[in-house]
Amino acid sequence: MTVRRVVVVGYHAAELLDIACVTSPLIVANYYARRHLYDVSLATPSGRPIVCGTGLTLQGQQALEKVTGPLDTLIVSGGIGYEDAADNKVVVGHVRRLARESRRVASVCTGAAVLAATGLLDGRRATTHWKYARTLAERHPEIRVDADPIFIRDGDVATAAGVTAAIDLTLAFIEEDNGAALARQVARELVTYMQRPGNQAQMSMFTEPPPLSDDLVKRVVDHIAANLDADLTTATLASDAGVSERHLTRLFLRHLGQTPGRYVRRARTEAAAHLLASTSLPMAAIASRCGFGTAETLRQAFVDRYGIPPSRYRLAQTTV
Repeated sequence: MTVRRVVVVGYHAAELLDIACVTSPLIVANYYARRHLYDVSLATPSGRPIVCGTGLTLQGQQALEKVTGPLDTLIVSGGIGYEDAADNKVVVGHVRRLARESRRVASVCTGAAVLAATGLLDGRRATTHWKYARTLAERHPEIRVDADPIFIRDGDVATAAGVTAAIDLTLAFIEEDNGAALARQVARELVTYMQRPGNQAQMSMFTEPPPLSDDLVKRVVDHIAANLDADLTTATLASDAGVSERHLTRLFLRHLGQTPGRYVRRARTEAAAHLLASTSLPMAAIASRCGFGTAETLRQAFVDRYGIPPSRYRLAQTTV
């Protein structure tokens, strides 16, 4: 069996976890397969050690300039040093060269900015860490940036969201290459889910910081979160807040980038996702608690949000 050559590209101030969340699953796959499936190496500029964003020093195993193909997989890590890396013509040039010699290419987190600099993401749908998605979209309008999924596959190019989403992408690669059984063994060894679907949302409104400067919008949002099973139509929310529907919609669009109706649907769906992963409640009970009314309404909203039905989502969250 052919050994798959995997090269991870690192640079000054790269994120150590972005690198380890790729390399560790592949090495664990070798262990469980009892054969050398993946030849994994870290390539850095001139092969020098890099000081990661956490302050730890990591030794490069290959000089990026001297790596030659063919490669099975080329993966560019992210990190706080991504802007310098994306502006470095040597790094970008060699990533572009190696991409042409690779079966598949991927990035983790802000590593998408380096791929963007090569032009490889032009015309493609791509993701990155939610915090940097707007910057990527503004600097590269030719890319269809989607900040929601934890990873996106567009042809032979994949982009993953921040940090641990690299594990999910790497598990997907292992399953694609060797089957689900091995990928499941790796997931168990790493004590992680097998596996979150790529289109699962990066951020939940229950954990992301509320960037709300408008007191009225904050009050309405707090009311929604506390009363998911109540009447949350835009008309009712506006009446309770003492403003017109049009004004409330304008405020939501300005501060949250979506209408009140869409925000309510998202809040209910994410609450349902939390209950699916953390309880054994039947679908009908979850639908009722989250304001969907019926299990079928919940299913439709869930497919729209996550791309999979709630039953499959629950299985993915609980199978480790």
